[in-house]
Amino acid sequence: MKTLKFLKFPLILSLFFVLISAKAGDKETERVHNAANVLKEFGKMKETIPHQLMEQSEGIVIIPKMINAGFGIGGKRGRGVALVKLANGKWSDPVFVTLTGGSFGLQIGVQSVDLILVFHHKGVLTKVENGDFTIGGDISAAAGPVGRSSSASTDYKLEAEVYSYSRSRGLFAGITINGSNLAIDKSAIANFYGDKSTSQEIFASSKSDKEGITVLKEALGAF
Repeated sequence: MKTLKFLKFPLILSLFFVLISAKAGDKETERVHNAANVLKEFGKMKETIPHQLMEQSEGIVIIPKMINAGFGIGGKRGRGVALVKLANGKWSDPVFVTLTGGSFGLQIGVQSVDLILVFHHKGVLTKVENGDFTIGGDISAAAGPVGRSSSASTDYKLEAEVYSYSRSRGLFAGITINGSNLAIDKSAIANFYGDKSTSQEIFASSKSDKEGITVLKEALGAF
């Protein structure tokens, strides 16, 4: 009887860690699904991301429900995913990222924004591994040619590195991402893919069968 109880303990302990691990990745799975929903909603809009731009792009960042708040001094904070286009034309598995920033000016209110950033070159994203970069500082940025952000100038020559598109609800007429920092969310990557996974490995792969990834890539392929 004592032996049976002894054998049960490791089994219960194993089940406990499985449940903890599953719960740890729930938020990340939800983030992937939210990113897919953002793409679907953008696809329904009359003013959306041009198909030609998506064909030329090599990377994309999707930030669902980014918080944009301002009371004289503004700030923004969002968590999302980034994908890059592989040599075979397929999109990579999603890497988890964060976007933070601040701004000054006459602004009052809190706004939830669905944000999409389209990158011309994937190297900008794949080299972020151990740091971050400033949009509009380290790399050039502009509102997309059919964008929703009225506060940024539009570059119709498509010469910027990053183009932003947003769906906004709230007190602001538009947002600007200049001065925002994009960084790899390592804790989210560990929760979703495992402790040993790195952003560079994920960007180089398109084989993950994790929940939500297929739906995300299908939504992305619809553009």
